[in-house]
Amino acid sequence: MPENETIHRREFLGSAAAAASLFGAELALAADPPPPAATARKLKVGLVGCGGRGGWIANLFKQHGGYEFVATADYFADRAETTGKSLGVDKSRCFSGLSGYRRVLESGAEAAILETPPYFFPIHAEEAVQAGLHVYMAKPVAVDVPGTLKIGALGKVAAEKKRVFHVDYQMPTDPFNREVLKRIRQGALGTLQMVFSVGTSGGGGFSDPPLTGNLESRLTGLVWVNDDALGCGYIGNFDIHAIDAIVWALGKRPVSAYAKGGRCRNNPHGDSFDTNFVTYTFEDGLAWNHQSATGSTHDWLKQGSLEGSIQGSKGAARLSYWGKAYVRGGPLHYGGGAVADLYPAGANRNIAAFHQKVVAGDYGNETAQRSVDTTLTCILGREAARRGTLLTMEELIKEGKRLEIDLKGLKV
Repeated sequence: MPENETIHRREFLGSAAAAASLFGAELALAADPPPPAATARKLKVGLVGCGGRGGWIANLFKQHGGYEFVATADYFADRAETTGKSLGVDKSRCFSGLSGYRRVLESGAEAAILETPPYFFPIHAEEAVQAGLHVYMAKPVAVDVPGTLKIGALGKVAAEKKRVFHVDYQMPTDPFNREVLKRIRQGALGTLQMVFSVGTSGGGGFSDPPLTGNLESRLTGLVWVNDDALGCGYIGNFDIHAIDAIVWALGKRPVSAYAKGGRCRNNPHGDSFDTNFVTYTFEDGLAWNHQSATGSTHDWLKQGSLEGSIQGSKGAARLSYWGKAYVRGGPLHYGGGAVADLYPAGANRNIAAFHQKVVAGDYGNETAQRSVDTTLTCILGREAARRGTLLTMEELIKEGKRLEIDLKGLKV
């Protein structure tokens, strides 16, 4: 489940033929894979990032039964060692500092699990692929355009090297959401008229303490979500689930965005906007309104809302993280059902699918390109809101703005 300050983070292509191919591949990925008992092979894995989500998801990998942890790394030594101990990793193979991830890549691991602040993902993923490892990583895959495009290229390089590159999104793994997608692709909605998505959370946002002499204090407790350069911002960490659902359902990314936003959390110190209203537009003129906010007073469910709604001339569809997913009306009406326990259930499905793909030698790496489209869509909305103007995807990519952070004073 996505996280706010009171909840720990569990955190059509060019033609109809291409869309059908993508849809089939993603359904195969999302379908519940066979249990690990179906294969005797255990994959040797290393964990990079041992914070709340890293430790949590590593435990799910351990419970799966098809993985053996051989190394851990975290900027903070105590976390690398504590998590390593829980995973059966010897203290001598628990590494720390900014360069600790390199020791993991050299540890004999077959795959790297990347769970650090997103700023580091393109760097870590590139070296992991170069070292010949399979890659399993969290979202968002980057914080800026150059990093995001690099991830897309790495997915292709990994495929050429016969390596799996998988990004962990949960909504596309849910059976109800998958059936909704299937019916959308079968024409259940008729002519598409408009799209809505929501990313709202209760509480006051992620903890955002005062800045200190260096970035060390921003590398813990998901504080980095408040900083665009470290974490891609709120839209890239929380809203991204709903945004990904729309990109997944429509099979394309928008071409422009007009947005407004601001920092409405109490006493903010990071630069990320926690409140956004974005109007995206697709090439065919279809409009998509996305809204996001944190706070205890908004008019949504207490735990928040992550959902996408697609309206058509024949019916309407809803994709959900917490609530009900369905197709309402039209020739392919589907009553659907309530999406439940998606974070652990989705993570478990992704973990099992990753193992299955590695063992089977399936290097399609479908989630890599979609993660690029989704992350670029988040960045487009973020940048349009910051500028308060219309911004096209073409302009954003051509601009190629790189977000840098100051690593001075940090342990190497």
